[in-house]
Amino acid sequence: MILAVTGGKGGVGKSTLAIELGAALDATVVDADLGMADLPTGPGPDLHDVLAGRADPLEAVREGQGPVRLLPCGRSLAGARAADVAGLAEALRAVESAYGDVIVDCPAGMKADAGVPLAVADACVVVASPQPYALADAVRSRELARELDAGLVAVVINCAVDDPPEDAFETVLGAPAHTVPADPRVAETVSTFRPVVRTAPSTRAARAVGSVAAAVRRATRV
Repeated sequence: MILAVTGGKGGVGKSTLAIELGAALDATVVDADLGMADLPTGPGPDLHDVLAGRADPLEAVREGQGPVRLLPCGRSLAGARAADVAGLAEALRAVESAYGDVIVDCPAGMKADAGVPLAVADACVVVASPQPYALADAVRSRELARELDAGLVAVVINCAVDDPPEDAFETVLGAPAHTVPADPRVAETVSTFRPVVRTAPSTRAARAVGSVAAAVRRATRV
Protein backbone atom coordinates (compact mmCIF):
# COMPACT_ATOMS: atom_id res chain seq x y z
CA MET A 1 0.00 0.00 0.00
CA ILE A 2 1.13 3.52 -0.86
CA LEU A 3 -0.69 6.14 1.22
CA ALA A 4 -0.41 9.83 0.36
CA VAL A 5 -0.68 12.37 3.18
CA THR A 6 -1.84 15.56 1.52
CA GLY A 7 -3.43 18.93 2.22
CA GLY A 8 -4.21 22.23 0.57
CA LYS A 9 -2.18 24.41 2.94
CA GLY A 10 1.34 24.29 4.30
CA GLY A 11 1.79 24.26 8.05
CA VAL A 12 -1.16 21.99 8.86
CA GLY A 13 1.03 19.16 10.12
CA LYS A 14 1.26 16.81 7.14
CA SER A 15 4.86 15.88 7.86
CA THR A 16 4.09 15.27 11.52
CA LEU A 17 1.16 13.03 10.67
CA ALA A 18 3.22 11.16 8.07
CA ILE A 19 5.81 10.25 10.70
CA GLU A 20 3.14 9.32 13.25
CA LEU A 21 1.33 7.09 10.74
CA GLY A 22 4.64 5.61 9.65
CA ALA A 23 5.26 4.54 13.24
CA ALA A 24 1.69 3.34 13.80
CA LEU A 25 1.62 1.29 10.58
CA ASP A 26 5.29 0.19 10.58
CA ALA A 27 5.61 1.84 7.17
CA THR A 28 8.41 3.60 5.33
CA VAL A 29 7.95 7.37 5.14
CA VAL A 30 9.00 9.17 1.95
CA ASP A 31 9.44 12.94 1.98
CA ALA A 32 8.20 13.86 -1.51
CA ASP A 33 8.28 17.63 -1.02
CA LEU A 34 11.05 18.27 -3.53
CA GLY A 35 11.20 22.02 -2.96
CA MET A 36 10.49 22.41 0.76
CA ALA A 37 11.40 19.16 2.51
CA ASP A 38 11.33 19.26 6.28
CA LEU A 39 11.70 15.67 7.51
CA PRO A 40 15.04 14.73 9.09
CA THR A 41 17.91 14.04 6.74
CA GLY A 42 21.60 13.27 7.12
CA PRO A 43 24.61 11.87 5.30
CA GLY A 44 23.91 9.69 2.31
CA PRO A 45 21.78 9.82 -0.83
CA ASP A 46 18.28 11.28 -0.71
CA LEU A 47 15.24 11.58 -2.96
CA HIS A 48 16.86 14.36 -4.98
CA ASP A 49 19.69 11.97 -5.81
CA VAL A 50 17.24 9.18 -6.66
CA LEU A 51 15.23 11.38 -9.03
CA ALA A 52 18.39 12.73 -10.63
CA GLY A 53 19.55 9.18 -11.40
CA ARG A 54 22.46 9.32 -8.96
CA ALA A 55 21.17 6.71 -6.50
CA ASP A 56 18.91 3.70 -6.23
CA PRO A 57 15.77 4.28 -4.09
CA LEU A 58 16.73 1.55 -1.64
CA GLU A 59 20.15 3.13 -1.10
CA ALA A 60 18.43 6.27 0.13
CA VAL A 61 16.19 4.62 2.75
CA ARG A 62 17.44 5.28 6.28
CA GLU A 63 17.06 2.36 8.67
CA GLY A 64 18.04 2.13 12.31
CA GLN A 65 18.28 5.91 12.81
CA GLY A 66 14.93 6.21 14.56
CA PRO A 67 11.59 4.46 15.04
CA VAL A 68 10.56 4.91 11.40
CA ARG A 69 12.24 3.98 8.12
CA LEU A 70 12.67 7.16 6.12
CA LEU A 71 13.57 8.13 2.59
CA PRO A 72 14.42 11.82 3.08
CA CYS A 73 14.56 14.55 0.48
CA GLY A 74 17.37 17.00 -0.03
CA ARG A 75 16.92 20.67 0.74
CA SER A 76 19.04 22.38 -1.88
CA LEU A 77 17.70 24.36 -4.82
CA ALA A 78 20.19 22.68 -7.12
CA GLY A 79 18.97 19.26 -5.98
CA ALA A 80 15.36 20.21 -6.58
CA ARG A 81 16.18 21.46 -10.07
CA ALA A 82 18.04 18.27 -10.96
CA ALA A 83 15.25 15.98 -9.71
CA ASP A 84 12.94 14.54 -12.38
CA VAL A 85 9.56 14.08 -10.72
CA ALA A 86 8.59 11.63 -13.48
CA GLY A 87 10.74 9.04 -11.69
CA LEU A 88 8.84 9.29 -8.42
CA ALA A 89 6.32 6.56 -9.23
CA GLU A 90 9.05 4.02 -9.94
CA ALA A 91 10.92 5.02 -6.79
CA LEU A 92 7.85 4.66 -4.55
CA ARG A 93 6.98 1.27 -6.01
CA ALA A 94 10.54 0.07 -5.49
CA VAL A 95 10.38 1.06 -1.81
CA GLU A 96 6.97 -0.59 -1.45
CA SER A 97 8.26 -3.80 -3.05
CA ALA A 98 11.24 -3.96 -0.70
CA TYR A 99 9.74 -2.75 2.57
CA GLY A 100 5.95 -2.96 2.38
CA ASP A 101 3.65 -0.06 3.19
CA VAL A 102 4.77 3.44 2.21
CA ILE A 103 3.56 6.77 3.61
CA VAL A 104 4.22 9.72 1.27
CA ASP A 105 4.51 13.21 2.73
CA CYS A 106 3.17 15.24 -0.22
CA PRO A 107 3.90 18.87 -1.07
CA ALA A 108 1.20 21.31 -0.02
CA GLY A 109 -1.15 22.89 -2.51
CA MET A 110 -2.47 21.94 -5.93
CA LYS A 111 0.66 22.13 -8.09
CA ALA A 112 1.82 19.30 -10.35
CA ASP A 113 4.41 18.06 -7.86
CA ALA A 114 1.60 17.52 -5.33
CA GLY A 115 -0.35 15.52 -7.89
CA VAL A 116 2.37 13.04 -8.79
CA PRO A 117 2.38 11.18 -5.42
CA LEU A 118 -1.43 11.12 -5.48
CA ALA A 119 -1.38 9.56 -8.95
CA VAL A 120 0.76 6.71 -7.61
CA ALA A 121 -0.98 6.28 -4.24
CA ASP A 122 -3.56 3.62 -3.52
CA ALA A 123 -5.28 5.92 -1.03
CA CYS A 124 -4.84 9.24 0.70
CA VAL A 125 -5.42 11.08 3.96
CA VAL A 126 -6.23 14.79 3.80
CA VAL A 127 -4.88 16.90 6.65
CA ALA A 128 -6.67 20.12 7.56
CA SER A 129 -6.30 22.73 10.26
CA PRO A 130 -9.18 23.53 12.63
CA GLN A 131 -9.44 27.03 11.12
CA PRO A 132 -12.61 28.28 9.37
CA TYR A 133 -11.05 28.12 5.89
CA ALA A 134 -9.92 24.52 6.31
CA LEU A 135 -12.99 22.81 4.90
CA ALA A 136 -12.66 24.57 1.54
CA ASP A 137 -8.97 23.64 1.36
CA ALA A 138 -9.79 20.03 2.21
CA VAL A 139 -12.40 19.92 -0.55
CA ARG A 140 -9.84 21.10 -3.12
CA SER A 141 -7.38 18.43 -1.96
CA ARG A 142 -10.09 15.77 -2.16
CA GLU A 143 -11.01 16.81 -5.68
CA LEU A 144 -7.40 16.52 -6.83
CA ALA A 145 -7.12 13.10 -5.18
CA ARG A 146 -10.37 12.02 -6.81
CA GLU A 147 -9.17 13.09 -10.25
CA LEU A 148 -6.02 11.03 -9.73
CA ASP A 149 -7.88 7.99 -8.35
CA ALA A 150 -6.36 8.15 -4.85
CA GLY A 151 -9.28 7.12 -2.64
CA LEU A 152 -9.86 9.31 0.40
CA VAL A 153 -9.55 7.18 3.52
CA ALA A 154 -9.91 9.88 6.17
CA VAL A 155 -9.74 13.57 6.92
CA VAL A 156 -7.55 14.57 9.84
CA ILE A 157 -8.36 17.82 11.63
CA ASN A 158 -4.98 18.50 13.16
CA CYS A 159 -3.75 20.43 16.21
CA ALA A 160 -7.27 21.13 17.45
CA VAL A 161 -7.79 22.98 20.73
CA ASP A 162 -11.60 22.99 20.72
CA ASP A 163 -13.95 20.42 19.23
CA PRO A 164 -13.99 21.05 15.46
CA PRO A 165 -17.08 20.32 13.34
CA GLU A 166 -16.27 16.73 12.40
CA ASP A 167 -19.81 16.17 11.10
CA ALA A 168 -19.42 19.00 8.58
CA PHE A 169 -16.14 17.57 7.29
CA GLU A 170 -17.63 14.10 6.98
CA THR A 171 -20.77 15.30 5.22
CA VAL A 172 -18.96 17.47 2.69
CA LEU A 173 -15.99 15.20 2.04
CA GLY A 174 -17.68 11.83 2.31
CA ALA A 175 -15.02 10.30 4.54
CA PRO A 176 -14.53 9.79 8.28
CA ALA A 177 -13.08 12.78 10.12
CA HIS A 178 -10.58 12.30 12.94
CA THR A 179 -9.47 15.06 15.30
CA VAL A 180 -5.90 15.04 16.58
CA PRO A 181 -5.77 17.39 19.57
CA ALA A 182 -2.98 19.90 20.04
CA ASP A 183 -0.12 18.42 22.04
CA PRO A 184 3.37 19.90 22.46
CA ARG A 185 4.90 16.44 22.06
CA VAL A 186 3.26 16.05 18.66
CA ALA A 187 4.52 19.50 17.68
CA GLU A 188 8.06 18.20 18.24
CA THR A 189 7.66 14.95 16.31
CA VAL A 190 9.47 16.21 13.21
CA SER A 191 12.38 17.88 15.04
CA THR A 192 12.96 15.05 17.52
CA PHE A 193 11.85 12.17 15.28
CA ARG A 194 10.06 10.71 18.31
CA PRO A 195 6.45 9.92 17.34
CA VAL A 196 4.00 9.99 20.23
CA VAL A 197 2.45 6.71 19.13
CA ARG A 198 5.71 5.15 20.35
CA THR A 199 6.77 7.49 23.17
CA ALA A 200 3.40 8.41 24.69
CA PRO A 201 0.86 5.89 23.37
CA SER A 202 -1.73 6.58 26.09
CA THR A 203 -2.13 10.27 25.22
CA ARG A 204 -5.23 11.56 23.42
CA ALA A 205 -3.12 12.58 20.43
CA ALA A 206 -1.54 9.14 20.10
CA ARG A 207 -4.93 7.42 20.38
CA ALA A 208 -6.31 9.74 17.70
CA VAL A 209 -3.44 8.87 15.35
CA GLY A 210 -4.13 5.22 16.14
CA SER A 211 -7.73 5.66 15.02
CA VAL A 212 -6.53 7.12 11.72
CA ALA A 213 -4.13 4.21 11.27
CA ALA A 214 -6.97 1.76 11.96
CA ALA A 215 -9.10 3.50 9.30
CA VAL A 216 -6.25 3.16 6.82
CA ARG A 217 -5.91 -0.55 7.58
CA ARG A 218 -9.63 -1.15 7.16
CA ALA A 219 -9.75 0.70 3.85
CA THR A 220 -6.63 -0.79 2.29
CA ARG A 221 -6.60 -4.38 3.56
CA VAL A 222 -9.49 -5.53 1.37
